[in-house]
Amino acid sequence: MEFLDRLIFFDLYELPFVLLAFLLGVTIHGFTQAFTSNKFNDPTAKKQGRLTLNPQTHLDFIGMLLFLFAGFGWGKPVPVNRHHFKKPKLIGVFISLAGPFSNLCFVLIGFLFWYLLFMGSIHVWFSPDVFNAINTFLEWFIRINILLFVVHLIPLPPLDGYRIIEDLAPNNVRAKMAKFELYSIYIFLLLALIPPLRMVTIQPILNLQFVIYNIINRFFSVIF
Repeated sequence: MEFLDRLIFFDLYELPFVLLAFLLGVTIHGFTQAFTSNKFNDPTAKKQGRLTLNPQTHLDFIGMLLFLFAGFGWGKPVPVNRHHFKKPKLIGVFISLAGPFSNLCFVLIGFLFWYLLFMGSIHVWFSPDVFNAINTFLEWFIRINILLFVVHLIPLPPLDGYRIIEDLAPNNVRAKMAKFELYSIYIFLLLALIPPLRMVTIQPILNLQFVIYNIINRFFSVIF
């Protein structure tokens, strides 16, 4: 048990809440992108069974492992065929952004429920154990959806940030990017799992989650 506690990034006692929040986050992310792509007449994701709220469909093996052992991860990339779009680059960027912003919407919903729980005296309806469980889940629900929002904007494959750059890049640059993509997952793993590399590459981006958390928290504190 002690070995597992050291191996996994999160506290084992809070892991069920963490995993539930992660599953919900990657599911809404993948579903939103599949739904948006389908609305723009690309049936690719729908044909591959991605237009669903079944979490199992949206889980990515490497993304899940990194989440457990490195503290951040992602869901399975949604297949998009840009040949179906009248404006492939513009719509491609819009679809790529739809996923992260669905996580941001979840963050706002999470904060709303959290403040209602504390400020609306709803907490008196629950026993202390139930209240603590709800509080812990909402805390992780908010933090992990902020994390997914930030992580997916990192400009490395298979994340949405890379797809946005790919859509905006000239055709000759995109051809070179396609070659880089073959080895990108290995580069990503090196940057994520080797502490000195992580500290100067990925970590500064991940630190944005704390800035976003504080900004939204202050916004809700003013309202309530």
